[in-house]
Amino acid sequence: MVCLQLNCAHMSKPLILVTNDDGIAAPGIKALVSVAQTLGDVIVVAPDSPQSGMGHAITIHDPIRLYAVEVFPGIEAYECSGTPVDCVKLAKHVVLKGRKVDLCVSGINHGSNAAINIIYSGTLSAAMEASLEGIPSIGFSLLDYSYTANFEDCKRLLRKLMAYVLEHGLDEGSLLNVNIPKLAEHEIKGSSRYAARPTPAG
Repeated sequence: MVCLQLNCAHMSKPLILVTNDDGIAAPGIKALVSVAQTLGDVIVVAPDSPQSGMGHAITIHDPIRLYAVEVFPGIEAYECSGTPVDCVKLAKHVVLKGRKVDLCVSGINHGSNAAINIIYSGTLSAAMEASLEGIPSIGFSLLDYSYTANFEDCKRLLRKLMAYVLEHGLDEGSLLNVNIPKLAEHEIKGSSRYAARPTPAG
């Protein structure tokens, strides 16, 4: 049994759900949370251990455990024993029951989630599940497989994309799959000026 107490002091801000497939302690989700909290109220529901390559798997036969954890200072966060898709389902229907989620962001994944990898990716499947639930969603990946990957150079780009989707939304059933090159910020084309509407995957 999970006892949930939600902080409703800032209901006027956008509500952003953050998840991933690398686990709640992964460096990528820490970077994503730090960006998301500059744009709205953040709730984190993420796996308690790495779940890479799980695709759109859900837990059927085993019990799923959900625990409140203090991982991100000042941020309400929960670790889940299930898959990335389980995390989104529990966030939507248990943790945030009755509250509208304005944006779901998943990642930041270590390595590419392009081409055939989209089918296997837990990062993208979490974003897809949110999209199926009617939540605008973005899956973020950095093209660096190192655990010590530098996420700082992509934070400004992440913020621009997240702010754009919060303001303009996405077509129903669509999501964004964002693969960020392993480059310094000034070397990423388009990172300094984001004006064109992104092309959704849907």
